[in-house]
Amino acid sequence: MDLDKIEQGFKLMLEGMGEDPNREGLLDTPKRVAKMYSEVFSGLHKDPAQELGTFFAEQYDEIVLLKDIPFVSMCEHHFLPFSGSASVAYIPSDKIVGLSKLARVVEVLARRPQVQERLTNQIADTILTTLGAKGVGVVVQSTHSCMTIRGIKKPGSRMITSAIRGVFRTELAARTELFHLIGHP
Repeated sequence: MDLDKIEQGFKLMLEGMGEDPNREGLLDTPKRVAKMYSEVFSGLHKDPAQELGTFFAEQYDEIVLLKDIPFVSMCEHHFLPFSGSASVAYIPSDKIVGLSKLARVVEVLARRPQVQERLTNQIADTILTTLGAKGVGVVVQSTHSCMTIRGIKKPGSRMITSAIRGVFRTELAARTELFHLIGHP
């Protein structure tokens, strides 16, 4: 990540707003913004599949669910944050991962300019492909600043997306159990 370019770009934004980037309160702001962006977008140059690299051979063929994983991402359309939680489930074929690994996949993918629909699909596809799971289900709910503080200004509204793969898509009983466990009947 080129922090100098980000810093220069933010100075131009301040000038474009009619602000003086050399004013005392703003003097170090471009540097702080550049540092913040390197943190907020730290997932851009990471492979989320690497987070699932440590797994354990285990004969378990029921639902594994990690609910309510908090995340913050940045809407790529307005560069405003959206935040919420992801619930991630999978049915292992022959290997399981530590629960923190599922949260790490969410974190890496959320730390990119995103849209919620893509984020939801990327989480599901990463887990399905990397673990060879029999099924994956992901439900993401979040509040989008681009809709709550600007534009239509509808605070309190939430967006819910889901991505269903494998047996959760083909077997109604598995899908019903998944949504019951997540809490979405």
